Amino acid sequence: MASHHAGQLSGTRSNKLRHKWTIDFNTKHTRELEAPVGFTSSSRNLDVTSQDNDNNSNLVDKKCWDIALAPLKQIPMNLFIMYMSGNSISIFPIMMVGMMVWRPIQAIMQHKKTFKMLDGSNQAIFQKCVFLTSNMLGVALALYKCSSMGLLPLYASDWLSFLDPQTRMEYSGGGVIL
Repeated sequence: MASHHAGQLSGTRSNKLRHKWTIDFNTKHTRELEAPVGFTSSSRNLDVTSQDNDNNSNLVDKKCWDIALAPLKQIPMNLFIMYMSGNSISIFPIMMVGMMVWRPIQAIMQHKKTFKMLDGSNQAIFQKCVFLTSNMLGVALALYKCSSMGLLPLYASDWLSFLDPQTRMEYSGGGVIL
């Protein structure tokens, strides 16, 4: 019974070898494999150095612009977070505003590390200006959110205790008529 089963296994192995895409590494004979699609054995002298240099400089410029525009790409998401968090003072809006302030300040503090990556570009000075301006815009948005939440002391009554706070000129509410 065991020899009959072994004969079936060797029969399936020989069936597998019939396919042109199978390779049996257990046998001693080797067979010639076809060349892959697009392969040519003739060697041509191509001027690839200038193409490689152009491609590399384009890739470096692209990567540097990605680094420079990264803070600017975060601004729409920050605007959405500002809208969704509301103007109430609770833990989540405070955390969101804290992160909106801290991330650009941290990026500005680490500008030397970022600018080392930007030095390989032809437009490095402009990219550095875009990077710093977009981070400052992120800080300005966070400060605006703090102001709308009432966290920034903007009025004299916030600093001096003997002055009365500003009075509201009008009140508005939801769309329900009372």
